[in-house]
Amino acid sequence: MTTLDHTDVEAFDRCISTGGLALFGADTVYGLATEPHSNEGVRRLYELKRRPPARPAAVMFFVLERALDALPELGPRTRGAFERLLPGPLTAIVANPARRFPLACGPEPERLGVRVPALPEALAALEAVDWAILQSSANRSGGPDARRIDAVDPAIRAGVDVELDAGELPGTASTVVDLSRYDDDGTFLVMREGALPVSELEERLAG
Repeated sequence: MTTLDHTDVEAFDRCISTGGLALFGADTVYGLATEPHSNEGVRRLYELKRRPPARPAAVMFFVLERALDALPELGPRTRGAFERLLPGPLTAIVANPARRFPLACGPEPERLGVRVPALPEALAALEAVDWAILQSSANRSGGPDARRIDAVDPAIRAGVDVELDAGELPGTASTVVDLSRYDDDGTFLVMREGALPVSELEERLAG
């Protein structure tokens, strides 16, 4: 894994803050990122992936406390689940009554996907990015995930403004769990098993 430094993060930060498109690595696979309120940035990301506009993306925070601060409507049960599950290779779908980050939500603005990656030491410099990003995997929609930057489709690499080469990543996408009813009745639904095993997810939620 390649160690990122403050110069890398400053370039990433500037790119995101102006609605640009960045290619980066976190704790699972390579992803694309833009400013979550930038119509132009989100349009470019979706077009580059050939992703149908009706499919939601997710917002990523690099520090858990920033996610909790940005989503004050989270109920106490869901906040507790975040604290037991995150940071980690997980995408949590939560109720979004305030319709925050609407460009990430697709046709269901009352639901939002949230990521807080467990950054290895080599990528810890990304914790200096103190706002949310809208992110999706760096592949054509439905295509294979990339664990190395040279495995990303050349057309995608040509379409971004900044690349952060994180070296070789684990290569398994995040587990996706629906927590949108968790505060109501404690139920959850695993929508995709990925890097976090379902057995571990269940154990943490029961803890």
